[in-house]
Parts: sequence; C-alpha cells; structure tokens
Amino acid sequence: MEWSCGNAAFHIAEDLIAYAANLAGRARDDYVPFEITLDEGTGNEGLIHVIETTGALLTAAVRTTPREVRAFHPYPFRSANREGFAAMGVAEVLLHTHDIAEGLGVAYEPPAELAGFVLTTIFPHVRPGPDPWRTLLWATGRGDLPGRAPVTEWRWRNNLVLPTDRLTLQGVTPASAADLSAGGDGGFTWVVGGPFEGTREAAGMMSKAYEEGVHRPEFGLFVLVRREDDLAVGGIGFHGAPDEEGAAEVGYDLVEGVRGRGYASEALSTLSEWALARDDVRLLCAAIHAENAPSQRVVARAGYVRTTVEEERAAQVQHDMDDSLRLYVRRGHPTAA
Repeated sequence: MEWSCGNAAFHIAEDLIAYAANLAGRARDDYVPFEITLDEGTGNEGLIHVIETTGALLTAAVRTTPREVRAFHPYPFRSANREGFAAMGVAEVLLHTHDIAEGLGVAYEPPAELAGFVLTTIFPHVRPGPDPWRTLLWATGRGDLPGRAPVTEWRWRNNLVLPTDRLTLQGVTPASAADLSAGGDGGFTWVVGGPFEGTREAAGMMSKAYEEGVHRPEFGLFVLVRREDDLAVGGIGFHGAPDEEGAAEVGYDLVEGVRGRGYASEALSTLSEWALARDDVRLLCAAIHAENAPSQRVVARAGYVRTTVEEERAAQVQHDMDDSLRLYVRRGHPTAA
C-alpha cells in the first residue's frame, strides 16, 4: 500500500459514512454527494473517535432500514440491501485494520464469525476454507492459502435482484442458503406455509456447490418476494451454471397458498429473459413430471416448448433423467449465439 496508516484509518471512516448515507438516503444512481474531513490537528485518538462514530451511524442505518430497501453501490449489480452494506462495512474495518496493523508491526486477529459473515454475504464466489479470516485475506490479495493461486484482482459481490411487475427475484447468499436448508427462513418473511420443500432442497444444493467452490452467484437460487407486502412466496433458480454448450436447467416452486396467481410464470419469464440475454446461455430447460399439468402450463406461459421425443430420450440417457419427466426448453435468439 502507498497509504500511511493514518490515511488507511481515515479511509475506513470515509467508507462507513458513505455506506450509511447511501442506505439512509436511499441513493439510487450514485453516492450521496458529500465528503468528510478531519479538523486540522486531529490526532490518532480523534481519528479513532471518527471511525467509531461513522461505524455507529452505519449500524443505526442498517438497523432501521427495512429489509427490502436497496441503495446504490457500483459493483456488481449497482445496489445492495442492508445486509450487503453491513458486510461491506465490516469488510472495510477488518481488512484495513489488518493493513494498519501490518504497517505498525503488531498482531491482529478479528473474530472468525465476522470474517465468515463477510465471506458468506458478499464473497459467494469464493470457496470457503477451514479458517474464515485467512480465507478472506487470501480472497482480497492479502495472503496465501495452500493449494490456491495468489489473488491479484478481486471484487466482492452483492446479490442480484431482478424485478417483475409484482415480484422481486432476490439472489440468495450462501448465508441465507445455509439457513434455509437447515429449516430457517433465510432472512425472509414468508407467507403462511413457506418456504416450500423445493426451495429448501434448492438451498441445500446451492450450499453444497458453495462448499465445493463451484457456485456461481448469478446461477443460484432466488427467492420470490411479493411487492405488495414484502412477503416471500416461493423460490426459483438454476440447477447449476451453464454447461459448455450454454445449456442450463431451471426449477421453481411456490408456497401452496399462493399458487394459481401467475407468480411462477411471471418469475420464470423474467429469469429466462435475463439469462438468455447473456453470451454464455443459449438454452434453458425444465424437466417436469408428465402428470404435473399446472407446471407445464407455467413453462408454456413463459415461452418454453416441449422437445421432440428423440431429444427427450437423448436427455434421459445423457443425464440419467427419469423417464416420467418431460423436457421443456426455451432457446435464445439466434443473435445471442
């Protein structure tokens, strides 16, 4: 680093107050246009007081902001919720305190649960290791991990959110996935009867992919949150990242009490359009039991068509697919290829 220890400490305060301002001010397109300065002659004790104060302001903003509120942050999807801002604030404090401690030649070891919170909230693409703090240092180019190449460039990743007319599709973090698969609510407020078993199973699949280091956040699980009351009504997502040919499988479920209202088709249409607009996705498929007529109507309304019998049989052989399943696909526009 080219900063002095004092500059690094002041940077912590700058980021904490910027995050607090964006969250409290519901910033949409950029950071709130202001900056802080230190009074002339401010010493180390005063600088620490500034960091504590800006940290308290961010804490207050996080605690008083409703869960569904999102505010501007540039990377990677131009917004973050309160958990994202909390994780970014914790990351600034932990990592730059480490930098300062290194500069001063003193030991520093933060609580492992704080490093774990940062990793499972804004580093979903990083395979966890046995030591969260050492893993976070490696992921930010500050240390080495056995068996992993050094990191020279890095970014954290707030969750992706896709809006529809009546819903928001909210990308699930590894922390939320672990809670859902263990029987919790994943940090969401659900309609009565939720989450349904399919969402919990999908969360378990996502958690396994995260532990194995093959999870790609954009191709994970999304929770469907209803705009009118901010209640979660179901889950939708991918069974993994696209394969070499650009094919990915989708799945979805709704809490029983909200079925028949078009939520699944609305969510599937939006997710499919988002995916097929990417360069790495050319085909989306859904495997549906032959007797599940409601689900077949869902995919049909979302632009999917059933494959030929020959394609279906080939998929059954290639992917060991149950012969009671029917394969539906939606292809990208020719120009997308």
